[in-house]
Amino acid sequence: MTQNAKKKRILLVDDDPSLQATLSDFLSFEGYEVQCCSSGEEALLCMRPWNPDLVILDMGMPGMGGTGFLESILKEDGSTLYPVLVLTARASMAAYFADKQVAGFVAKPADPNDLLQEIGRIMFEYPSTPEDIRARAIAGNAMVVDPDPAFGSALAIELARIGFAPDRAATGREALEQAVRSRPAAVAIAAGLQPPIDAAALAAALRALPETEAAQIAVYGTAELPADAQAVAAALAGGK
Repeated sequence: MTQNAKKKRILLVDDDPSLQATLSDFLSFEGYEVQCCSSGEEALLCMRPWNPDLVILDMGMPGMGGTGFLESILKEDGSTLYPVLVLTARASMAAYFADKQVAGFVAKPADPNDLLQEIGRIMFEYPSTPEDIRARAIAGNAMVVDPDPAFGSALAIELARIGFAPDRAATGREALEQAVRSRPAAVAIAAGLQPPIDAAALAAALRALPETEAAQIAVYGTAELPADAQAVAAALAGGK
């Protein structure tokens, strides 16, 4: 394996911990840097900060699954933001992916040498172009401040999908502490945030901090901006 190949990064998305351990050890031994995620949602959150050269994707996962993840990383031309190698026990899905813009398909259980050869082929055939690099750039750090973990997670995932690297906080105090460290370019605040630092007080405090004085701030859960993940993300991205 060449020196350049040794520097390539692979994001392994599979909810099977034994496969994660076995495959990540194997690929690491072969010179790749590997990061593992157990769901499509987790993969979306770490994708841009990790910036992989290849995503190895299982399809049969809970939550959004592999199909939802693929749909979330489609570009306007129908191609994927990163090359994707589908690795699944559902061998019958090969026909389904025949007309999809995935870089490759391998059925489980995969022969290690065959898998390694397919990874090498994809790395060679799908080099990153300047357009790819621009499309994968992080729009900035973002913060979701919401005591509701379900909606907070959904909003963080939506922010990750459109290019932000999101963080989460449950209280105003926690948000201020994190903001000084992460300097978010966008902050989403739940209108129902409780005192002593409610939504209005938090927004004012963020405006007073030099680290966040220029941040885009959106307070949601109001008549003007309902608690809708896509609408809130669009507002923070300047689409409102």
